[in-house]
Amino acid sequence: MASHSPLQLSLPVYLPDDETFNSYYPAAGNDQLIQSLQDCADGSAEKAVYLWGPVKSGRTHLMHATCARANELNRNSFYLPLGIHASISTELLEGLEQVDLVCIDDIDAIAGHPLWEESLFDLYNRVAEQKNCKLVVSASASAVDSGFVLPDLISRMQWGLTYQVQPMADDEKLAALQRRAAMRGLQLPEDVGRFLLNRLARDLRTLFDVLDRLDKASLVHQRKLTIPFVKEMLRL
Repeated sequence: MASHSPLQLSLPVYLPDDETFNSYYPAAGNDQLIQSLQDCADGSAEKAVYLWGPVKSGRTHLMHATCARANELNRNSFYLPLGIHASISTELLEGLEQVDLVCIDDIDAIAGHPLWEESLFDLYNRVAEQKNCKLVVSASASAVDSGFVLPDLISRMQWGLTYQVQPMADDEKLAALQRRAAMRGLQLPEDVGRFLLNRLARDLRTLFDVLDRLDKASLVHQRKLTIPFVKEMLRL
């Protein structure tokens, strides 16, 4: 297999400007995870970090934030979501050990695919031989529960630090919503915030998207956020 520089490969993946550590609302218990990711970004961490949590738990935000921090420090980073593995080649993993920081999201998407598992295992081994490269991977479950069939790969994924992304409690989500609203010059009363938590999907992405809609509606109709207004705008 030919070796390519990852910086020369074209990949239609772009990091969102608003997904940084500053815009991340951490749940209690995630402090050490965040510190380890920041250490990876600046090059002072362990060789590899494995983080896992369910869909919409904030894993991807953390991966984006880690790359963004590395870029701010003028360190090369490469972000790859393996949910798109069907449309790309394993050749994309060749040469990634030359990069300062490699973040591979949704690695369990390739579980059970022998060629991808072998290629990922080889990448782990190449990273281990490099002085500067740090590897961060994410999945929806622990390494042993993600459906991988290559025992050596499972072992490698347990080689570095492992963290489970801790979910936010409702009070933490409410506080995050109120801070987000305040940043927009919008007042979100507690009763309205709890109404949204009880009626909508509870992941922050959904809640923030709805808050953005309500912010625009509030400006258009010149009305404050109340439960009747929210019900009217969202047809709840």
